[in-house]
Amino acid sequence: MQLLAVGLNHNTAPVSLREQLALAPEHLGQAVQAARGWFSRFNSGGEDEAALLSTCNRTEMYAASDVADPLDASARFLADYHRLQFADLRPHLYMLPQHDAVRHAFRVASGLDSMVLGEAQILGQMKDAVRVADEAGGLGTYLHQLFQRSFAVAKEVRSTTEIGAHSVSMAAAAVRLSERIFDSVSSQNVLFIGAGEMIELCATHFAAHNPKSITIANRTLERGESLAARFAGRAIRLADLPELLPQFDIVISSTASTLPLIGKGLVERAIKARRHRPMFMVDLAVPRDIEPEVGKLDDVFLYTVDDLADVVRTGVEHRQAAVAQAEAIIETRVQSFMHWIGDRAVVPVIRDLHESSESLRLAELERARKLLAKGEDVDAVLEALSKGLTAKFLHGPQQALHRAQGDERARLATLLPQLFRGRR
Repeated sequence: MQLLAVGLNHNTAPVSLREQLALAPEHLGQAVQAARGWFSRFNSGGEDEAALLSTCNRTEMYAASDVADPLDASARFLADYHRLQFADLRPHLYMLPQHDAVRHAFRVASGLDSMVLGEAQILGQMKDAVRVADEAGGLGTYLHQLFQRSFAVAKEVRSTTEIGAHSVSMAAAAVRLSERIFDSVSSQNVLFIGAGEMIELCATHFAAHNPKSITIANRTLERGESLAARFAGRAIRLADLPELLPQFDIVISSTASTLPLIGKGLVERAIKARRHRPMFMVDLAVPRDIEPEVGKLDDVFLYTVDDLADVVRTGVEHRQAAVAQAEAIIETRVQSFMHWIGDRAVVPVIRDLHESSESLRLAELERARKLLAKGEDVDAVLEALSKGLTAKFLHGPQQALHRAQGDERARLATLLPQLFRGRR
């Protein structure tokens, strides 16, 4: 049985392709059953395992299978299930066997493979995916162990390192600074102005903290709606800002405008409408989207690109140390899991040895009983029983040693005494 992980994420595929492979939570169970059905085309044994994880940044299949080429079979399943051309999808896929798949699962659960490094949301999404896979009959011994150990590793990483404690990007720094103003992002309404790459990254960071609401304001409503849909948010037009700005506690802006979009007067009116509840604002645009004078207003906390750069510089060194610690933990746990898999691989051999030994034992025991029934001397029968068992157990190894030649004979000569050295 081979473990594997096949999928794509924000590092390997554009959003236009990721959204084609995205699976709604209510469709995950059906996809798991379809994956197992797909494997059964190549393997009638029906022992294959499968689970699917799908978020805005990744769609992955984890599987355990003994088909001839499970990696290729898994990749082709993703293409077939989503009705995509395999040749178009393949360049964007990572196909990870055995220990690489295990390491990947551990890193994903720990937040090391996320767009927001160290974010905790992915662990909950992974647990939900595993629960659905289990209910759909996709989990067996291998995947059950893989995911339980993934969750344990994630807990260890979060409890023993500071992987999520330091900001190492503008977007992460914006979240960190907002937490100095508000106790929790989860109770705040967040507005993003623009729909470019920086706003997408910021929205991803803030979404990981489950804010009360997310709104995208953009000149082109359609583009804003497309981005907002990824975060279960809404879109508004820039022209609606004067009316709606008082609704928002956190405002992040990054557009290509050559003139400020938000002036001092607009924010003054918004603060008055908010009855002087604080407003946290971040201007990531160059030239600036928010007039500098806004920062002088009471109850407004305005930060620029330069302000965030200072936060980022102080966080990089700390985060690098935390990542190194996390990777070391993961590597140790990967080796432990691979040892478990190695033990699982010899289970059939051990079972066969037990069965063949039991057959020999029963045959000799039956022979001894017959001799005793004929009135043979008990000591003589026991002597014959012990010699018969010894001879039959040693027959196979002796034959193998006689047939072997050269290096193989030398290896057997070293190994066999270890195998048959009993306890004293």
